[in-house]
This record gives sequence, C-alpha cells and structure tokens, in this order.
Amino acid sequence: MTTPTLPDGRPIPHFSGDERAMLDSWLDFHRATLELKVRDLDDAQVRAAVAEPSELTLLGLVQHLAEVERNWFQRTVARLDVPPVYGAENESGYGLDPGRGLDEALDVWRREVARGRELCGGLSLEHTGRIPEGPMAGVEVSFRWVLIHLIEEYARHNGHADILRERIDGVTGA
Repeated sequence: MTTPTLPDGRPIPHFSGDERAMLDSWLDFHRATLELKVRDLDDAQVRAAVAEPSELTLLGLVQHLAEVERNWFQRTVARLDVPPVYGAENESGYGLDPGRGLDEALDVWRREVARGRELCGGLSLEHTGRIPEGPMAGVEVSFRWVLIHLIEEYARHNGHADILRERIDGVTGA
C-alpha cells in the first residue's frame, strides 16, 4: 500500500491505528518537512544567518539533525559508542565547514536516518535505552519517549527553518 502524500510530496501522518506506526509516520512527516525547507536553495542561501542576532542557518539545522538522529537512535537507544557525526569540536552540528555543502550534509543526514531505522525497526516502544552523557547521563528512557522527543525536536527546528526560509526567499508555509 502506498503512503498518501501532500501535494508537496510529504507523507501524510497516520490519523489512526497502531501507536508505533503513528509515531513513525509523524517523524517521517517532520523529516520530509526539513527536506522541503532546503529544497531549491543554493549554497550561499543555506549558509545565510538571516534572522539576526541568531547565527542559525538552514545548513546548520540539517547537520544538527544528523547529530540528533545519531545521538538518540544509535547512542541512546542502541547504546552504541559512536562519535559525533561532525567531530568532537562540532558536537551540535551547527558549525559550518566551507568545504561541506548542502548535498553532502543531506547525504550524511539521510545515512543517519537510515541507520536509526535499521537499528530500531523491530524495537518495541517499551524498549529502554540510556542517555550516554550530559546533565541526564545514565537516565533510562523508553523508545516511545525517544520517538516523541524526536518529533518535538524536528517540529521545533522546522519552525526555525520556516523563519529562515521566509527571510531567504519569501517562501512560507508547510
């Protein structure tokens, strides 16, 4: 069965049904929204910090969300000892490298999404992981909590992306 989509190509989240499938569909919707926000922009546009005084950029958001995917699905849920995607000096992912553009950042992000799906595909919502570091290091969290947190994280950052995109070229919505 084909997943129904919006005119812009994003998958429509499930309106009812299994909780895991519903959570996955909302996360997929927000992932697709991130991709929509950077579609058809050039390198200068995705590097532009256009909402002063913030230094936030669309490229930085894509990189940050690659780090988020790795941290929560690989390090927390699967309890793997993997380094930050963009290195210890850029753990947040927001730092920009002049040699890394949007295509590369999207490829990295997509690989992190795919790896998370691979590791977590068969897990129950009750599966527990452990936060590896930071102020909540050692706290056990359910996979359900992680999915809800990732939906919230993407939704918040997609709101940031809405503002940045509007400032760049006037595109709004979605």
